[in-house]
Amino acid sequence: MIGNFFELGPWRVNFNKHPSEPLALEPNSGSWNRIFGLLFLDNPIGTGFSIAANPEEIPRDQLSVARHLFVAITKFIELDPVFKSRPLYITGESYAGKYVPAIGYYILKRNAELAAGSQGLNLAGVAIGDGLTDPEIQVATHAVNAYFSGLINERQRSELEKLQVEAVGFTKAGNWSEATDARNRVLNLLQNMTGLATLYDYTKNVPYKDWLVEDFLRHEEVKKALGVNGSCDEECEIHGGIFGEEEQGLVVPGQFDLRDGVVSTEAWVKTIKWKGIDKFLSADRKVWKVRREVAGYVQKWGSLSHVLVSGAGHLLPADQPLRAQAMNEDWVLDKGLFGNARELLLLSFNCCITSLDEDVPFRGSVQFPAAKL
Repeated sequence: MIGNFFELGPWRVNFNKHPSEPLALEPNSGSWNRIFGLLFLDNPIGTGFSIAANPEEIPRDQLSVARHLFVAITKFIELDPVFKSRPLYITGESYAGKYVPAIGYYILKRNAELAAGSQGLNLAGVAIGDGLTDPEIQVATHAVNAYFSGLINERQRSELEKLQVEAVGFTKAGNWSEATDARNRVLNLLQNMTGLATLYDYTKNVPYKDWLVEDFLRHEEVKKALGVNGSCDEECEIHGGIFGEEEQGLVVPGQFDLRDGVVSTEAWVKTIKWKGIDKFLSADRKVWKVRREVAGYVQKWGSLSHVLVSGAGHLLPADQPLRAQAMNEDWVLDKGLFGNARELLLLSFNCCITSLDEDVPFRGSVQFPAAKL
């Protein structure tokens, strides 16, 4: 819901409004459905307005999440035969770094098991924006990121690194609750050391106003229009998407994100088990421009692209909607710096997913060509 009504949906809450102005929706010029169709999924079951029949139905591991998403996407595509041939792109942000790779891998595995002549999901690409994908590697980067951003000194860096070692240790041991608490201790200490309004964007003087989405969804007339009952889960922070072709990979960090940003992302990308990783790491980092302005930097080889978007934090499409839109469209349509040499590469890395038709993709959740919807 945050992805939809705060970042990249066709309408978003007027979060730049004056305090005296009413909460409302406004057209989003940076929406990802400008030329594509777009579908958002509440995930996992029990999140947002999705309803679990009982607590046991709520997934507790990545495989269960993948199975549920596979059913949801498959059932949606079955609603209209025209969707079957369209490339599918699945994208996500933040914790999507875990569940999008899960569904991407699951789709590839299921497709490989199909009988000859059978048609599976037409998965074309995956993308992660500021994702937490490999905690063992990424949690160990908070201190060095803050230090070289000039936000803490060397003594503070050492103090944070000790806590990071503790958090990574719990992660390696599979003690998930302890690992979560330990990482929170790292982030809370970093917050206290820096006095920042939010670690999601160290340039902001106030936190993101994403709570406005929750306020909006609490209105009875909104719930009636959406055809849902109950209240929106306030723990929901899930942004997913489906985009399309030849299983393209896209990794996108925001420049100012101290939680899962550039340093964190690059650390895990280097560990991808893929035969093309060495060539990717040695590829040129090219200046990327949108409307003649430097919008960021693109590093690409084969079917893997890494994009740093300038002027953005964790909620990248909210900070730079037009740059995020241009990135999405060029990536899916194989244009500009995202143009592909069309080499057939087998990827085995943690990322998100997408799907599109010859002229329309799924994204941010699921995208199809808007003109054909």
